[in-house]
Amino acid sequence: MTTYDRTGLTYSVTRRPDARIAAVINDALHGLESVANIGAGTGSYETPNTVVAVEPSRVMIDQRPEGAAPVVQAEAEHLPIGTGAVDAAAAFLTVHHWADLSAGVAEMMRIARRRVVIFTWDNTVFRQFWLVREYLPAAAETDARLAVPISALTSMLGEERVAVVPVPVPHDCVDGFAGAYWRRPQVYLERAAQDGMSLLALTPRSSLEEGFSRLRADLADGSWQRRHAELLQRTHLDLGYRLLVADVG
Repeated sequence: MTTYDRTGLTYSVTRRPDARIAAVINDALHGLESVANIGAGTGSYETPNTVVAVEPSRVMIDQRPEGAAPVVQAEAEHLPIGTGAVDAAAAFLTVHHWADLSAGVAEMMRIARRRVVIFTWDNTVFRQFWLVREYLPAAAETDARLAVPISALTSMLGEERVAVVPVPVPHDCVDGFAGAYWRRPQVYLERAAQDGMSLLALTPRSSLEEGFSRLRADLADGSWQRRHAELLQRTHLDLGYRLLVADVG
């Protein structure tokens, strides 16, 4: 059983692609005729030039929409794709779940003729996020355990050929990943939203309840709003989400 067999049941509802984030990804893959989406999940951020998707979880595969790219059930570490078979290999918010990261990245570089694109996050930035810093220290520990250092990824890809692109999160982001609701704190109290985030779904429920209770109380009496008044005026926030673009050809 993969991690997403347990945590991915609501992804088709809570993890819809956000058009503004998709635009950054599409720009990185523009002009490439064939893309392989690795760790593809339900198909979020798959570009029109995606010719094959690879996903190990049957739960996720079953949620892929009609018209999505053809999918193969397999793992990133053992891609059933020929060497140099596609122009680009892409992976979106997935590398933190790979059993052997270096093997998975090596496989992406093997199959890609021109480019490797990875959407991930920088824990050194995200750990300052009010949700984990003020309310959910246990989730902060989960995030630290899951997160892949950006330096590790750039080293694997070849530092001299990697561009690291910040991807700010819009205040009304429709993709319910961990930082999506930075200006809508009440959504973090909804169980469906929690279940769609590895950060929370992989943290013992008992260690989250006290923090959720404090957040609920702070929202009710206005404490959160007063403490974070500056955030309520912002349209985007850098929470550490990064797009790594490596030209390998």
